[in-house]
Amino acid sequence: MSADANDDSPVVLINIFKCDARRQDELVEHLAALAQVQRTLPGFVSGTLHRGLNGRVVANHAVWASASDWKAMTRHPDVVAAMRPILAIATFEPHLYEPGEVVEA
Repeated sequence: MSADANDDSPVVLINIFKCDARRQDELVEHLAALAQVQRTLPGFVSGTLHRGLNGRVVANHAVWASASDWKAMTRHPDVVAAMRPILAIATFEPHLYEPGEVVEA
């Protein structure tokens, strides 16, 4: 997101979670539960989980109505609680992006 991006513009979150390959299924379950919490919060537009073929990563692609909605979500008590089991088995690296071009067949 550029420094001058409007805080009221939609943002795309791409978050890569890394875990031991033996725990990928568990991680996906926890992330799906987290997504169910997030979908009830203001500004949530959509979310998709992607299971890495190497068994050690899960990618979360989510769209939020604004960066401020995303920031508020990260502090919500229900989200903080849902993150606890995730933090016990995975590391993650979130990045916010401006929406880009969509290319379809």
